[in-house]
Formats: sequence, C-alpha cells, structure tokens
Amino acid sequence: MFKPSCLHHSACHDHCHTSIPDTFGVLCWNVYKNNRKNSRFQNFLRTEVERRIVDLILFQEASFRDDHHFELPHFSYDAAANLEFRGEFYGVLTASRMESSHAKAYLSEGRESMFGPHKSLLLSDYAFDDGSSLLILNVHAINFRENQRYSKELERFLNLLKEHKGPMILAGDFNSWNKKRMEKLQKITEKLSLTAVSFKKTGKVKSFMGKDLDFVFYRGLELLEAVVIDEHKLSDHNPLFVRFKRKPIKTP
Repeated sequence: MFKPSCLHHSACHDHCHTSIPDTFGVLCWNVYKNNRKNSRFQNFLRTEVERRIVDLILFQEASFRDDHHFELPHFSYDAAANLEFRGEFYGVLTASRMESSHAKAYLSEGRESMFGPHKSLLLSDYAFDDGSSLLILNVHAINFRENQRYSKELERFLNLLKEHKGPMILAGDFNSWNKKRMEKLQKITEKLSLTAVSFKKTGKVKSFMGKDLDFVFYRGLELLEAVVIDEHKLSDHNPLFVRFKRKPIKTP
C-alpha cells in the first residue's frame, strides 16, 4: 500500500471568516467515506449545520479531491490523506467557517497491519479576535496493531500538542477498544489537562468490546452543549455535536 501522492490538502472560499467566534459549534464524525458523493449525506449535513449552527466539522474517513471545494458553501477545509485511489483522497478533514491560520498534516509512524496504510492526523490552528488561538488535532488512531504501537502513536499526540498554552481540542476516532488503549488515552489527555466531553444520556457513541471509540477532549473552553446525533443511517458511527464557549483569559 503506497502513501498518497499529496498528504496535505486545503481549499478556502472567498467568504470565509478571518477569526473563530468566542462561542462555536463543533461536529465530529467518522463518515465512513460517505461524504462527497452521497446526496442523502450532503442534505443531512446541511440541515444539521444550519440547525445547530456548526462552525467546525471534524471528519474521519472523509473523501476529497483537489479540484473540489467542501460540500458546504463558505466553508474552507484542511485535510490529511492516508489513502489515494483514482484521483480521490481519503483521510481526516477539518472544515470551518473561517480559514485556518496554520495547518499541518501527518501520517502515523506505524501502518495498519504489515501491508496496510498509515493513518492520518491533522493539526490546525484558528485565531480568535484578540489574536489568541484554538489548536485542534483531528485524529483517526491506528487500529489493527498491537498495544505497544498504539501507545507510541498516542505519545506523538502529546508531542504535537504539549507546547500550546491556550484552548485546545483533541477529537476523532481513537480506536480505543481495550483496557490498555483506554488507559494510555487517559494518561495522554491528563498530561495535556484535557477533559472528555460526556455524551451520556444523549445518544449512543460508537463502541466496540464495551469501549467507546469516538471522543472530544478539550481545555480552556466552557462546555455548553453535547449531543450524539443518532438518526441518520449514513455511517456506522454517530456524529458528535458539541458547543463551546471560550473561557475569559485571566489577567495578573
């Protein structure tokens, strides 16, 4: 399995905002390569984005092409490809109503099995009006490998995020399906002072072997709303919707 010919992809509409609002909505979803050609998917996405006022969309297993904009008008995107087939790329994608101030795509160091593809990660930065920034790591973690490889990949998340001092979101499909994986994920998020969004009583988060796979972790933000959207029949994962408000910056 070869690496994609281009790792980092991006597109920006002319009418994108220059900064992220202090209160904003995030939709996080493993879409199972369903987003670009499925009209039912696109109609569902437009409805949810308008109804819930979504500002940021974090997809895993998204499909994208360099000659196409994102499905929604006035949304820009950055994406990290881990697969390529006949001009179509697949990977993690972060779309937003505002252009990122910085974004970088990564591939996992390990592969999925001996001959499988790497997984992709996308780190993106969004500016608030006062010049401070929100850092987001969109994750689709390695799956079909031993716990030791999984642990090494999560250590990389820590290295990518540890220097950032401000608000932060770590979200996606973590493939955290056993006890050791969950313990490692907890250790990494604790080191970063991140809190997990609780979706209990709001719908069914994708799980395997009794362990949740999809998470949204955050810091420097106030959680206003958290909902699992489970009436779609478009993917084997349910989209997670979260609304945040930036916490005021403390002055000495």
